Amino acid sequence: MNKFLKEFKDRGFFYQCTSETELSDLMDNEKIKGYIGFDCTAESLHVGSLLQIMCLRLLQKNGHRPIVLLGGGTTRIGDPSGKDKTRKILDEDEIEKNIKNIQNILKKFLDNDNSDTKPIFVNNYTWLKDLNYISFLRDIGKHFTINKMLTFDSVKTRLEREQSLSYMEFNYMILQAYDFLELNINENCALQIGGSDQWGNIVNGVELIKRYSNKQGFGLTTPLITLASGAKMGKTENGAIWLDERYLPAYDYWQFWRNTDDRDVVKFLKFFTDLETAEIDKLKEKDINELKTLLANEATTMLHGQKAAQESEQAANEAFSGNSLGSNSPSIKISREDIDKELGIIDLVILSKLENSKSEIRRLIKGNAIKINDEIISDEKLIINHDLFKEDYLKLSIGKKRHLKIVIN
Repeated sequence: MNKFLKEFKDRGFFYQCTSETELSDLMDNEKIKGYIGFDCTAESLHVGSLLQIMCLRLLQKNGHRPIVLLGGGTTRIGDPSGKDKTRKILDEDEIEKNIKNIQNILKKFLDNDNSDTKPIFVNNYTWLKDLNYISFLRDIGKHFTINKMLTFDSVKTRLEREQSLSYMEFNYMILQAYDFLELNINENCALQIGGSDQWGNIVNGVELIKRYSNKQGFGLTTPLITLASGAKMGKTENGAIWLDERYLPAYDYWQFWRNTDDRDVVKFLKFFTDLETAEIDKLKEKDINELKTLLANEATTMLHGQKAAQESEQAANEAFSGNSLGSNSPSIKISREDIDKELGIIDLVILSKLENSKSEIRRLIKGNAIKINDEIISDEKLIINHDLFKEDYLKLSIGKKRHLKIVIN
């Protein structure tokens, strides 16, 4: 088996592949280009996109060249896959801003120096915006049947639930197939990779290339990740785990990985780090907390750099080591005027952004889950005064894992 595909399977990335033997032979004999598409519906990707990013890294590792398709055109339509209603359509300025920011995030994960494997960034708006509708229907639309399009899960599920599916969204799968054809013709791209929910769209692209130009393209999908708890990857009680530090500080990103469920740690070391699978298998017998710290450090280093990972680990150790917090601990500043206004404990927690629901904060107080300077707070009407600040800061904790240094500015 081809080296890339073997590691793809060893790491647990593999779900389905079109013409696997032929793809293996092709990758054994030449360096290919493979692409993954990212919709640009937000300014940042979150960890739900991280497995796809790791696939791009694996392509580079094996000497192949990744193409990153940023969906400036298809974002204007909205992918119905996995959706039960029409996605909000963004204006052009928002989409362009999102594209620029997502590209910057992806550059952090990919090698941009090697000319042979340097990622190619493309925006499908460049070829979709000027399509002639009549020509497109005649040249591309004739290769698709309504009968088959109705069998795809993204369409079938919406129709079975009697949920609205616009003609605009219905066309999404044709546009995605056309993207693959465009990249195949102009970039000699042979492979599309995506999540398993994209299988139908990817197969459409493979078949379109065959019918339109009598060439062979390949599709490869990854499994959709769910946590051992059953929750969806990338979502937590406090929101999405963003890859942009403006929305999620490096320390919180580190903590997300450090708090991984014991049952997911080894799997995530294979998914989300560059450690060799043989090495990970040897580490299985290590203390689970050591493995969690290793996962947190490796994942954080990849995105934010080694220094940020080391500082995050140090800050976490300081937070758990006693009554003090060190200089690397996450912190916010408040003014003396805020304290003079008889700031309450509930308002302080909201200011900290550790929680944003007053009812949830009251529930946590009743459960003895909120502490100031490691002392349990049982009074939801507690007023924060200057006496609580030692050396102009106090330590606010929620549960065992969330700690924040609140500094008087």
